[in-house]
Amino acid sequence: MNAYSNNQTIIYHNGEFLKPEAATGSLYSQTLHYGNGVFEGIRSYETPKGAKIFKAKEHYKRLKYGAEVMGIPFNYTVEELTAITYDLLKRNNLEDAYIRPLITTGANMGLYTSKESILTMQCWEWGKLMGDKLLRVMTSSFERPNPKSCFVEAKVTGHYINSILSTNEAKDAGFDEALLLDMHGNVAECSGANIFMEKNGKLYTPKKGSIMAGITRSTILEICQEEGIPVEEKHFKLDELKQADSSFFTGTAAEVVGLKSLDEYEFPLRWTDSLGFKLMQLYQQEVLGQRKNKFSKAL
Repeated sequence: MNAYSNNQTIIYHNGEFLKPEAATGSLYSQTLHYGNGVFEGIRSYETPKGAKIFKAKEHYKRLKYGAEVMGIPFNYTVEELTAITYDLLKRNNLEDAYIRPLITTGANMGLYTSKESILTMQCWEWGKLMGDKLLRVMTSSFERPNPKSCFVEAKVTGHYINSILSTNEAKDAGFDEALLLDMHGNVAECSGANIFMEKNGKLYTPKKGSIMAGITRSTILEICQEEGIPVEEKHFKLDELKQADSSFFTGTAAEVVGLKSLDEYEFPLRWTDSLGFKLMQLYQQEVLGQRKNKFSKAL
């Protein structure tokens, strides 16, 4: 067993619920050899009415989008995927959980997408990916992929080599995380989450184009709209970020986490006085269904 499964773990694999060790796959899969697979990262939360998957529709629409742009055949509907996920959570006796659906491709050593695919879905208890402490971040020597080289808004397995390289570089240098720029030198995102910065009581976040347009990012934008927090999507350079008052990352696995520093620059605003801290609390209310608003109804 490992940190993600135990003797009682059940996964969904190729149409069946079974033990992880019973799952099989091809050694000639394009996913294994070339990184042509698609995945999602989703969270469910414990609520008074039981497990609640946060924004299942948005996540599964993105999963299907990824399969479509990569030419992977995938016929599950959003409703079917959601139902399978709730069944999987129940079988594993989990409510607070991280959920990982993965579409792998069939055997094909050529470079044209295989006409076969397998859906595997797993879930496990997992705290915030980057923890709760403020992060020390370094600017990576690696850039986000050129959006003309791939579909940057699809969660394709092979794309995450970029994230692994940048994270390894940061960790080896003694930092917690890496910040990547795009091909034009604009701030893009960290290895696995989007970034916001605060300056003079207003938030800024990079525009779509070279970034993963994260579902947590869009949720924070919605909350800002409702709470009257000024926010703008725009391109900005590293020098501008290094003059910000505060900054934070957002992502399904990371949720909302503050930055202590970027390279040699320490963000001067106390985290508990920042808009990021306020949004971290509001986001927790949102995922638990405790905020009454027009975007996601309270439970």
